[in-house]
Amino acid sequence: MENTRTERTEHTDAATEAFVAHRNLLFTVAYEMLGSAADAEDVLQETWLRWAGVELGTVRDRRAYLVRITTRQALSRLRALGRRKESYVGSWLPEPLLTAPDVAEDVELADSVSMAMLLVLETLAPTERVVFVLREVFGLEYDEIAEAVGKRPAAVRQVAHRARAHVAARRPRGPVSPAETRDALDAFRRAVETGDLQGLLDVLAPDVVLLGDGGGVKQAVLRPIVGADKVARLLQGGLGRLTAEVALGPVEVNGRPALVVRLDGALDTVLAVHVDDGLITGLYAVRNPEKLSYMRRETSLRR
Repeated sequence: MENTRTERTEHTDAATEAFVAHRNLLFTVAYEMLGSAADAEDVLQETWLRWAGVELGTVRDRRAYLVRITTRQALSRLRALGRRKESYVGSWLPEPLLTAPDVAEDVELADSVSMAMLLVLETLAPTERVVFVLREVFGLEYDEIAEAVGKRPAAVRQVAHRARAHVAARRPRGPVSPAETRDALDAFRRAVETGDLQGLLDVLAPDVVLLGDGGGVKQAVLRPIVGADKVARLLQGGLGRLTAEVALGPVEVNGRPALVVRLDGALDTVLAVHVDDGLITGLYAVRNPEKLSYMRRETSLRR
């Protein structure tokens, strides 16, 4: 009896050690597949429950096995999430993460979790998204991916090819340096704080797109607003009607420079951007309070 209890304890300790060692990687895998930190955490809970029941002596590569469990759980949740999004009020934006500084140092990782890139991944079918993330971001072999998604390697290659072509046609232009993004954000913030309409027009690309996510809880634009003049006047008019004290501050969101908007000191909006040639081409304003909880502490992402 005592031996059985000891063996069970040793198994739990070994399982816990492996899970903790790879937890940041598993969270990153799930988040890139789902665009939702809350759902990614749920996937990790489900992964742990299944991992705790695995006979570790039969596992040759614990990292690969954990990624496989996470992938299967994420794929199932991704399909359910798609149904939830169909009834979502207004635009659905990924859940922003306050990221640790080392995320920005991995240029490919920062690009893959940027708001702009996650929105491109939203246009993929669930299996395409999972295959693309595992292959292009995490560099898994086709055989490994095939095991995770329940398809033959040849079929996975076809899915990967289709997904790459889809993403290539829609993805933002090459990675922009943090300094260039920061300069555009500084100009944007000065213009907003001083009510300088021309200053806003100067930093917004002519075809800039503003997306807002209030989730039906906070007021936000329900449809994309396109064009520098429309976006600038909307921002100026909306801020001008506020009676609260407005403060804009710089942060690192999803590996990129961004802004947080505080009203009377309380976090109200996360404003992420995409920049091309020094101009802001995409503005992503997340106001849904349920999506702002991961802005309270830094999240470590890993590949």
